[in-house]
Amino acid sequence: MAYDYQAVHPLDGTIGAISARRANHLAVHRALAIAVVLAAPGRKAEAAGILVADGAFEARFAGPGEWLVLSEAHAPETLAAELAVRLGDHAHVVDQSHGRTAVTLSGPDAARILANGVGIDLHIEAFPVGRAANVLCNHLSVNLARTGETRFDLVAMRSFAGALVDDLKIMARSYDLSVDFATR
Repeated sequence: MAYDYQAVHPLDGTIGAISARRANHLAVHRALAIAVVLAAPGRKAEAAGILVADGAFEARFAGPGEWLVLSEAHAPETLAAELAVRLGDHAHVVDQSHGRTAVTLSGPDAARILANGVGIDLHIEAFPVGRAANVLCNHLSVNLARTGETRFDLVAMRSFAGALVDDLKIMARSYDLSVDFATR
């Protein structure tokens, strides 16, 4: 017997369309291509150089010799394959597109909202645009990246998507926050 499986986002049915976007907004990404790249022993510099060479990918620090690579231009099925070809024997690539969920928190109070549950200094001088770190957001491990002066991306394991959004809504209860699926 053949089964027809469909990819369903873990937050389908839990958040819906909003009537108006508020000053602070949490956008949940439906289908973002995500891969983990691990540099081969002694090949960290070469792998890093290839990842940032042409700007085709958004490579974020995830640990020594480890990057989280995101792409809106690639399909989840093709990102890992293209990275593997480009990196060759300099690194190992693992597709995480269906295993992780990405959300974007933006707005004038984004850093203050995150400060309610993240234990790092989010001041623009201490955590500038382009910086990424693996941190705890309340009780969840996330990769946090500053992608704009008032914009942060959080990537978490897919099974924690609901808890992450719920935690962010609680952290933002003193602020005007809207939540919806991303439209970009």
